Amino acid sequence: MHHESALLNVIDVEATCWDGQPPPGSVNEIIEIGLTVVDVSARRRVSRHRVLVRPVRSAVSDFCTELTGLTQAEVERGVTFAEACRILVEEYEAGERPWASWGEYDRRQFARQSQADGVAYPFGYPTERTHTNAKAVFAAAYGLRKKPGMNHALQIAGLPLEGRHHRGEDDAWNIAALVLDLLGRGAWPVTATAV
Repeated sequence: MHHESALLNVIDVEATCWDGQPPPGSVNEIIEIGLTVVDVSARRRVSRHRVLVRPVRSAVSDFCTELTGLTQAEVERGVTFAEACRILVEEYEAGERPWASWGEYDRRQFARQSQADGVAYPFGYPTERTHTNAKAVFAAAYGLRKKPGMNHALQIAGLPLEGRHHRGEDDAWNIAALVLDLLGRGAWPVTATAV
């Protein structure tokens, strides 16, 4: 029996960034896509993945390297944004499978960059059907007035930070742990897992 809707993609992106304004002509571009697949029915993280993306309209700053650990030399070995989107669709069924991120940044960044690069948005439409803002769900479940950052949310939930914060692959893994916490509390929206 095929239970594809039981799988959820948890995604976290890292993008080029600067301490202050970007250099003239530079824009934020995705340089790493972290993805953890969660089996919602089994309530476990089943796999973790990382796609490095080569920026074309910006470069990795020293500030960005300090924050993410990623270097320009490393991301230059990555794939194009179009290829990264193809990988998401073909290997992780991004167009069909529901997905979650911590906040709205990742969804907006994909939408902006898809439009700028003339690449099809990989996650299907409408985005409300396929995307869940795990940060908003967490804040509501815990009765918080302010939506906490991922690291703070892990502390609130009594979960460890695994790996390096601001590394897409590790952050997606940690966000997936928070999704599992919310599932365990019965707070994860059912629509976020039904296609």
